[in-house]
Amino acid sequence: MTEEKSMNNIIEILYTQNSRPDLWNDWQWQLKNSVISGTQLLSVFKTKDKDGDIKEVEKKYSTRITPYYLSLIAQEAEHDPVLMQCLPTSEELTENDKFKDDPFEEAENMSMPGVIHRYKDRLVLLVSDMCAMNCRHCTRKNILGNKIGLYADDELQKAFNYIKGEKDVREVLISGGDPFMLETARLDYILSSLSEIEHVEVMRIGTRVPVVLPMRIDDELCQMLARHRPLWINTQFNHPVELTEYAVKASDKLIRVGIPVSNQSVLLKGINDNIDVMRELCLKLQRNMIRPYYVFQCDPVAGAGHFEADISVGIEMEEELRRSVGGLALPRFVADMPNSKGKISLRMLGSKA
Repeated sequence: MTEEKSMNNIIEILYTQNSRPDLWNDWQWQLKNSVISGTQLLSVFKTKDKDGDIKEVEKKYSTRITPYYLSLIAQEAEHDPVLMQCLPTSEELTENDKFKDDPFEEAENMSMPGVIHRYKDRLVLLVSDMCAMNCRHCTRKNILGNKIGLYADDELQKAFNYIKGEKDVREVLISGGDPFMLETARLDYILSSLSEIEHVEVMRIGTRVPVVLPMRIDDELCQMLARHRPLWINTQFNHPVELTEYAVKASDKLIRVGIPVSNQSVLLKGINDNIDVMRELCLKLQRNMIRPYYVFQCDPVAGAGHFEADISVGIEMEEELRRSVGGLALPRFVADMPNSKGKISLRMLGSKA
């Protein structure tokens, strides 16, 4: 595709927001028209990388950006916080022994395919290998698509049988990929099957759909989810600009049917490692009844090392937030460490350094 055609194609897609709102608000249209080549963006948005750089990155890490999320990018800003989360860059190929393909050894240490059982009373069920957008800082960017999840009925049934046999498991986190990429009926089947297990008391869904594809949160999905309480949604807003009218409406629809929405930001260098940005994000989340739950240190995953902020940055930000916001707007700053049995506060890590 020539540069001119590429630019025109993207502009035409973005123009749909005003010209055809019926299409723009159709989540299936959003997926069908997602940008799947970073080089298409070079003629539209300012970036330091060239065509060849991005092509090399995409040999290893694929690209997917919804038109909706693309529309949030400021066209002239090379360091735009949205662009940095979705555009491939040559920094993803920088090698460092500290950053591993699978730092938590999820693929190797599953209790069974698709089941990550690190904690006695809770486990993770991977039900999808697709996301609405491929985040450049994703923990599973090196292992998604490598058949680590449960996609067939017989695979799911084996997982349900495993959970039935683990009587101490009271909480199941449904993850992927993104569970909201499943058809509503399929997700309903999974939630119903888990609800029938007597000792499963609580279910959680980890999703970034409210941030990158809020159109997916439709009435049918919300009505289905409401039948499976107690159910919690954990999402990931990383910057105030992501809390658009669309995103707030999607989150509000979940909240109004009785599904609590919590936010788990990732501390990302150059994106939200600034106290003013983080304070604005936390206050905006609270104002829209989304709980600022965690701020995670960026995981030590290969391909995401350029996003890592020093631990001292997170410690200082948490202390400043304690002095300047109320408790309901104050998240916990933590790290998920390889070989650990729980999340560790950044203050504790800092004291050991």
